[in-house]
Amino acid sequence: MFGFHQAWSKMMPTIVKVAVPGPFLSPMDYDWPADTASNAVQPGMRVRVPFRNRTQVGLVMALTEHSDVPAHKRKAVVSVLDEAPILSDLDRRFWQWLSRYYHQPIGEVVATALPKRLRQGEPAIAPGEPAWRLSETGRSAESKIPQRAHQQRALWQALLHAGDTPVPQQTLNAQLTQWRPALKRFQEKGWVTAHSMSCALARAVSAESASQKAPNPVLSAEQQAAVDAVSGCDGFGAFLLDGITGSGKTEAYLGMIETVIERGQQALVLVPEIGLTPQTVARFEAYLGQPVAVMHSGLNDTERHCAWSAIRQGEVSVLLGTRSALFTPFANLGLCVLDEEHDLSFKQQDGVRYSARDALVRRAQFEQVPVVLGSATPSLESLRNASLGRYQALHLTQRAAGAQLPELKLLDVRGQPEIAGVSEALLTAMAVHLSQGHQVLLFLNRRGYAPVLMCHDCGWQAHCADCDANLTWHAASRMLKCHHCNAQAAAPSVCPQCGGTHFMPVGQGTEQLEGAMRERFPDKRLLRIDRDTTRQKGQMAALTDQARSGEADILIGTQMLAKGHHFPKVTLVGMIDLDQGLFSCDYRAAERMAQLVIQVAGRAGRGEQAGEVLIQTHHPQHPLLTRLVEQGYGAFAQSALQEREAARLPPFSYQVMIRAESVEAGAAEAFLKAVKNGLNSARMQKGAAAFEATQPSLTVAGPVVAPMMRRQKRWRFQLLLQGTHRGHLHNWLAQIESQCYAHPLARKVRWSIDVDPQEMV
Repeated sequence: MFGFHQAWSKMMPTIVKVAVPGPFLSPMDYDWPADTASNAVQPGMRVRVPFRNRTQVGLVMALTEHSDVPAHKRKAVVSVLDEAPILSDLDRRFWQWLSRYYHQPIGEVVATALPKRLRQGEPAIAPGEPAWRLSETGRSAESKIPQRAHQQRALWQALLHAGDTPVPQQTLNAQLTQWRPALKRFQEKGWVTAHSMSCALARAVSAESASQKAPNPVLSAEQQAAVDAVSGCDGFGAFLLDGITGSGKTEAYLGMIETVIERGQQALVLVPEIGLTPQTVARFEAYLGQPVAVMHSGLNDTERHCAWSAIRQGEVSVLLGTRSALFTPFANLGLCVLDEEHDLSFKQQDGVRYSARDALVRRAQFEQVPVVLGSATPSLESLRNASLGRYQALHLTQRAAGAQLPELKLLDVRGQPEIAGVSEALLTAMAVHLSQGHQVLLFLNRRGYAPVLMCHDCGWQAHCADCDANLTWHAASRMLKCHHCNAQAAAPSVCPQCGGTHFMPVGQGTEQLEGAMRERFPDKRLLRIDRDTTRQKGQMAALTDQARSGEADILIGTQMLAKGHHFPKVTLVGMIDLDQGLFSCDYRAAERMAQLVIQVAGRAGRGEQAGEVLIQTHHPQHPLLTRLVEQGYGAFAQSALQEREAARLPPFSYQVMIRAESVEAGAAEAFLKAVKNGLNSARMQKGAAAFEATQPSLTVAGPVVAPMMRRQKRWRFQLLLQGTHRGHLHNWLAQIESQCYAHPLARKVRWSIDVDPQEMV
């Protein structure tokens, strides 16, 4: 069981603190066999332990000689799965901090952070990938291959071209079809030799860009100043790279990363969306001339394990990924970068509800390395941190290659005729730009054909049976779909309320917009990019490549097109139906709307031609819109910060949202009422006066019904904690946290703690 250790010695019984998945606020105590060597287990190793009626893989967090759990209740560790710790002390400290700050069980943090294969107990080092090369006999075997054996000849040519370098199976899969029968025949004849290649090296061999370093662009003075500031940082430092759209933030990141690699260190780069990784990986590998590891939810378990293992062992210098890449252990981390730092997708909305942005800053602090947060529309929190000196602000104020920022204009569409939500003024502008051979991008942040299908005779609307929401009409598939719970049903042929047969769509979606534009511009090529058209692996990259190359004249899409894409031929951007951001129950809605406007607008005019952005609105005099369009995002953000300060809202205060949902309407509300009573009791036990003196301005509001009261057949309520001092707020919550888990209703409701919530949903 512990055969890889040769030193055995008697010792006092040791308590092993193990993090296992479950609602346990601290690691669980297990006995270490008294007759087993003390050096057989160390913090950071995985062990297999008995858990209820089965065994479970857990992570050793600490060793101690004392336990509060009685000896007769403790069980012994079954086996050790690693010969050495798979996590450093810094990694474990970071995970423990994240558990405490976000009030999440440490075992759940470990389950979130480790790749699935490691959670299942497989070896930490990813298995090698099979590869083959021609033997000496095989190199001279061309004349022995039949002329009509095309697959054998293709395989032989591929192996011969590689020379002495074994060719991994992923390369053969990419270059050839049905090559395995040919390989089997070569093996039978002794023409090939089999090898095992590290998965990271196999990918490097397969990636053509990894061996062809592109000429690096000349950095502008502003870009170089940003690179020098970060590269000159000795130890921890947080930087906010505030660069307008198209200003070359990626080139600045690459300059910073190149310096780090020259020092023999590694870099972690987080991006908001899976769809951005293919194009970003290609740019990184071409610039750096070496492979880049990738980690995101679109990879299979083997691919994620490979990237994790390669970075941990130092086989690859750069890891590019979405928020989950935050947890990857590095051999020698030297720089952290987070692009589009304002983006909501960096906040995990289920399970362990962490902010990858905030947690990355904390990890960089643990590792004593610089961290760079980049955006053209920085979040109000980051702008506030920069104003307080917590972050050093770096600015990129000029677009690359002399391109100019597009001109933003408001289109007053009140009382104007529309086609699928597009006004005549916007249609006229589209015709002008298209006639000049340019591309047009229409932005509508709503997929499907229409958000509502209504009976024209009686007004009946198709509602989701499980959610307080309408079903979206998808005309192409003739299906009604709920975009909240994914329920779907065939559209009715007769109205279930009046028996009528005349249905009408209400509102617009990207599918309807696409059809209308095909009718209006029949000679133009259209490309729609939304979640419905990019479901399969690789579709997003393929469609964005088509858009970038100019294969389509009119691009139609949702916010998937707003982030980081470079479409040099787009000169006109039309934004449809953004007014909903002006009148929301969420105080962050206006900030999100402003960021979205600037990000989408940034797709225009990135090439040689100037760009134009037309924003349709029914509220052309709204102060937020006019300030954004006339004075820019910076002026908008300063005004928004003043409003937040006056209202004592984040970032001038701190919040924790406790949510609960249940099948029974009253259970979730009752649970939150119990939590509130516990908070008030904690206040009274200390004495109201003393509590207010040491923990001022702490409030609890609710429980109230969530904006969407019912979702997936569950009734939803929420409780909001707020305070002007972060530490006091967390201490207050910590006093009753164990009571939450012990409450009888805790097992009857789904409940969660969301620290620094980003959505009031």
